[in-house]
Amino acid sequence: MENAVAHPILLSFPESFESERLLIRAPLWGDGAAVNTAVLESLDELRPWMPWARLLPTPEQAEATIRKSRLEFLERKDLRLLLLHKTSGEIVGSSGLHRIDWQTRKFEIGYWVRSSYSRQGYITEAVHAITNYAVQELQANRIEIRCDTRNTPSARVAERSGFTLEGILRNDKCDVDGKLRDTMIFAKVRGVEY
Repeated sequence: MENAVAHPILLSFPESFESERLLIRAPLWGDGAAVNTAVLESLDELRPWMPWARLLPTPEQAEATIRKSRLEFLERKDLRLLLLHKTSGEIVGSSGLHRIDWQTRKFEIGYWVRSSYSRQGYITEAVHAITNYAVQELQANRIEIRCDTRNTPSARVAERSGFTLEGILRNDKCDVDGKLRDTMIFAKVRGVEY
């Protein structure tokens, strides 16, 4: 285990798993076009919260981002996960485990949902499955969800998923318009919530 922490690239764990309605998997080369379609459909909802959604992405930019995410997954630097509907195969959204600290086994879950799949429980379902994955496959000791205090839908996902609001960091980050914003930190901790 110590060697794997020193060299996370040595860690082996599944690249995909399922929830009731979703196939949740690491990105693969060629996923860019489908992700780009989902992002384009969802730009109005993503722009207030996601700095990367400020500019209209091209299919080439989306594919380049997917390929970078694939490499980061293999290097164990960032574990982006795509959410695909089991029946249709459509991209429902994207999530993953970010800001990883392998020594303490701390992860942050981020997420966004495609507009046509919003308010249907898909992200809450994904967060439950990703949390279980982090606990069972990655031996997570701490899992966080962070969001802008104004992002009520994101905060509700954290609450419905059983995460505890630990606090609010005031003037913690700049929002997409460059103005200071506050950040809510939700967490689940081994021995307390699981």
